Amino acid sequence: MSWLLAHPFEVSELVGQHLAIVGTALAAALAIALPLGYWAARRPAATGPIYGIFGAIYTIPSLALLALLVPILGLGFWTAVVALAAYAQMILIRNTAAAFQGIDPAQVEAAAGLGMTRAQQLWRVELPLALPVIVGGVRIATVALIAIASVAAWINAGGLGMLFFDGIHRNDVQKIVAGCIASAALAVIADALLRGIERIVRS
Repeated sequence: MSWLLAHPFEVSELVGQHLAIVGTALAAALAIALPLGYWAARRPAATGPIYGIFGAIYTIPSLALLALLVPILGLGFWTAVVALAAYAQMILIRNTAAAFQGIDPAQVEAAAGLGMTRAQQLWRVELPLALPVIVGGVRIATVALIAIASVAAWINAGGLGMLFFDGIHRNDVQKIVAGCIASAALAVIADALLRGIERIVRS
């Protein structure tokens, strides 16, 4: 704890790097997972293959996945982003599919009866109803990615994992503890913020 308090600027810089990795990976993951989750909800035959592919990726240990990506993408930020976005898919796709599957068909039929197009039904009826469950999935994925992103320091992507690896290399327990505290605090804050957003969209 003393190291953490004694090096606020260094920690702040690493937190910024960590947030950049997680934020970019989450945005990329959502761009893929939302349409795939909606497709899985509306095409049950696609559910098995989608869940199978991304479930298999999710079971790969993070260090192993990064090691597989480094020869293709090299070291650094974008390799970490690709790995994290791949890990987030399973959580986001499942929650998105569950969100749309949980919508009362009568509400969609009522929207169609009012003359709404398919796109209008999606954006004005289905998506608002599904949003609370989707946000719940984003919250779970965000906390998971904050934890996994610490490993990204192994490939020189930066972030709070630098404290872990540097602390281990130098046998500096205080640095390791500082990394643990900072990562845990970041996860708790992100979880609290997204829980608040989740409550707002449910109300």
